[in-house]
Amino acid sequence: MQLKSVNTFAITIMFGFALIILFFSGFLDFPLTASSIPSTKNQILTTFSASKPDPFSNLFGAFKKWDSQVGCAQFRDKHKGLLLNSSSSGSLQKVDEGELKCNELKMDHVSVLVKGWTWIPDNLDNLYSCRCGLSCLWTKSEVLADKPDALLFETATPPLERRQGDPLRVYMDLEAGRKKSGYEDIFISYHAKDDVQSTYAGSLFHNNRNYHLSPSKNNDTLVYWSSSRCLPQRNQLAKRLLSLLPSHSFGKCLNNVGGLDKALSLYPECIKDFKEAPKWWDHLHCAMSHYKFVLAIENTRTKSYVTEKLFYALDSGAVPIYFGAANVWDFVPPHSIIDGSKFSSLEELASYVKAVANDPVAYAEYHAWRRCGVLGNYRKTRAASLDTLPCRLCEAISKRNGRNARAS
Repeated sequence: MQLKSVNTFAITIMFGFALIILFFSGFLDFPLTASSIPSTKNQILTTFSASKPDPFSNLFGAFKKWDSQVGCAQFRDKHKGLLLNSSSSGSLQKVDEGELKCNELKMDHVSVLVKGWTWIPDNLDNLYSCRCGLSCLWTKSEVLADKPDALLFETATPPLERRQGDPLRVYMDLEAGRKKSGYEDIFISYHAKDDVQSTYAGSLFHNNRNYHLSPSKNNDTLVYWSSSRCLPQRNQLAKRLLSLLPSHSFGKCLNNVGGLDKALSLYPECIKDFKEAPKWWDHLHCAMSHYKFVLAIENTRTKSYVTEKLFYALDSGAVPIYFGAANVWDFVPPHSIIDGSKFSSLEELASYVKAVANDPVAYAEYHAWRRCGVLGNYRKTRAASLDTLPCRLCEAISKRNGRNARAS
């Protein structure tokens, strides 16, 4: 009997040491609070322990509970590595203030003429004051830039040849394939490996919107989805997941709200202008804001191809459920999205979403990055967006000396 007691004591001691080692090694990652929702910092996906659901609709109430149980100090401490160090993954170009060497610029003024039809918004046209005293004229008008330093093409092919004294040829392709024309001097894409990077995170991708955001979240219908380009693979994924979650599907694909533009019937406060016929994009953010989650599925799963589908959801105050680029975390704030690819099944993902929806503290933590100013790499994602493209392109043109660049 004495021997049995000693063995039991020894086993207990060894088990205790094992738990301590696992905890300090980071293998066991406990949530910030006593919430039943596990931390997804390392995407540790476990079966939720039984707890009493706490359904909520008031976003401010959820924030108040999170503040009292967690708070920004604890959230910052958990993600302090992101505050001190930027990502070294290479997914984003270095466009910070200290990265540009002013002595590399060969011109103090650059003009860019945008050629042909393009989706680039007209209000990007402007005269910009850039770093190192460089001024940058970006325009679609030959009246303002009759002798441009560069021509920008987006849907049309640049001239096949460039002679000495001709404008530099710039070609932009932000689609997943990011295929060069073969005739450009400067290539713009969403990828950091190309000459100039332009992410989809900028505000210029969604002009003329009603930015009214609802402080009240739907408690019965959890997920918003809208798509009018019904790609088979994306449609199939959306159909399977949305069959497991209460959702509203707007747009042409899998529509379950009785037709197009029904968002304005559900949420009349989202009408931007009663005098104008509604357009699908002018009430997008407002409609999204009524839902706790927005399903964001990329057309193509390609590295670094993180599009407006995700950033629209972030800007609307919803939590994106994302399927797309494997390196998406290089572009978004910490603990800001639910990465669907990290779950073993759609059923497991749906269970997690429902659990978060019924836990105000866990849900509020997905908004902590914004409320606490913990942006991580998202700061660089915004800095490399379309919003800053004119100055960054003009810097690249100035380094090459514009029209005076050697003929290719």
